[in-house]
Amino acid sequence: MLTTLAVLMNLTGVAATAAPASNEVDVALVLAVDTSRSMDLDEVRIQREGYVEALKHQEFLNAVRNGLTGRIAISYFEWAGYVVPDSVIDWTVIETKQDADAFADKLEARPVITQRRTSISAAVAQGATMIVSSPYSGMRKVIDVSGDGPNNSGDPVLPVRDKAVAAGITINGLAIMLRPSEAPGGLDRYYADCVIGGPGSFVLPVHKVEDFAVAIRRKLVLEVSGLDPLVKKIAATQAGSDCLIGEKQWQNLFDR
Repeated sequence: MLTTLAVLMNLTGVAATAAPASNEVDVALVLAVDTSRSMDLDEVRIQREGYVEALKHQEFLNAVRNGLTGRIAISYFEWAGYVVPDSVIDWTVIETKQDADAFADKLEARPVITQRRTSISAAVAQGATMIVSSPYSGMRKVIDVSGDGPNNSGDPVLPVRDKAVAAGITINGLAIMLRPSEAPGGLDRYYADCVIGGPGSFVLPVHKVEDFAVAIRRKLVLEVSGLDPLVKKIAATQAGSDCLIGEKQWQNLFDR
């Protein structure tokens, strides 16, 4: 699979090539959406509806049209302990309402299912691989990761995150905090310390199911527009988060 640390080891050595003007977009954006079983089917469905609603919203379309080229390239996949193979929606250029509606309709048509475990590292690696191999030249390159728990499967998240950032990719996070977090200090702090990175990166927390749609739309608008997000910054602590906390908690289940 293309979702391991090994895939990312050569990302920083990929030579830049000049893309035709027709392939230039304001941002190449990958939506990496968590569908792990720590969320129930209703929550996964509401999360899906939030993305569909955001993609069809006028505020999102305005952000696309106000860019330098007035167009973005977007792709999508779902992940849990691995990237779900048949969930990948390949790169699509969004320039008009019809483009956005068509992409949202593809997403809406997907079955609502969940899988075991949580591998943020697999999600970041898959997103970075898709961006590097994309036929579109984005002025900005962004992976948009949603998740409701720390990494507990696959490669450790920190080195994968760092490789992607070194390749010029920004990683933003949507920390789904509907239940008490397994990450000490809160999942938003874990995402801030261990997942997000790159210029202008940010994490938005979601504490209530009814806040999904607004939070997703806000995040997409910020990512498309490239504006500095006016979000509350999570204060740094001297120790920082334990970026292996998920792996340790999972191992403890078998050591009892």
